[in-house]
Amino acid sequence: MVEIGKRNTLRVVKFVDFGVYLDGENFREILLPSRYVPQGCAVGDEIDIFLYLDSDDLLIATTETPKAMVGECAYLKVVAVNQVGAFLDWGLPKELLVPFGEQQKPLEVGKSYVVYLYIDDASQRIAASTQIDKFLPDNSLYFKEQQQVDLMIYGRTDLGYKAIVNGVVTGLIFKSDVYTPLQNGQVIKGFIKQVRPDKKLDLYLQIANREALDTLSEQILAFLQKEGGRSTMTEKSPPELIAKHFDASKSSYKKALGKLYKKRLILIEKTHIELVK
Repeated sequence: MVEIGKRNTLRVVKFVDFGVYLDGENFREILLPSRYVPQGCAVGDEIDIFLYLDSDDLLIATTETPKAMVGECAYLKVVAVNQVGAFLDWGLPKELLVPFGEQQKPLEVGKSYVVYLYIDDASQRIAASTQIDKFLPDNSLYFKEQQQVDLMIYGRTDLGYKAIVNGVVTGLIFKSDVYTPLQNGQVIKGFIKQVRPDKKLDLYLQIANREALDTLSEQILAFLQKEGGRSTMTEKSPPELIAKHFDASKSSYKKALGKLYKKRLILIEKTHIELVK
């Protein structure tokens, strides 16, 4: 079935002065303007196109690829705001509308926001929303702990950072598991830290497995030796300071300190840590 807001492969059915018409199946014939018609194209050929409504709300095809399609999230820049809503640059001549009712907070020209693309039921137009939680679930049955995933940061809470996981579900990166500042729209690799009983996902940026903690423990010991056997960098030190020296999260650092303490290689005091003599 042909879908608006997605890529479709359609067959050429006839030529006209201003382009070609494609077999739109459930949408009948759809125009592909002359500037997008491939050289040497003939009736019966199939063309890969993106389908959307033009400035006159007419169904039209293009061979251009937008920055995101319906059902996807993207970090897009606001180029205009009027009485209808905000308009985003999404790589096509007709800009993408974010209606006021779909804005979590008023959008500003020149700034970029994470949005979800959807089809408006009433108008059949492609639109966008900054209310990510309205469109994506916050739980899933299909992820496993320590699975590597693609993340897009889209918000922050008192607990940490909210992220879109593989474009299909949302999860949370706790503050203690963040070792470098994160920004909205940032796309990074991450891992499933935990699948909770309610199937919500806790995320982290590094796997804190035995091998990783052993490597971090060795780094801490080398650092202490370099510092003369004593350091004020305890488990309560700022995450930014820990990341600067060890490229690790505060949570991983605390676990590594615990391993070294259990092995009686270091002492942990309120104000410092030191090598056992």
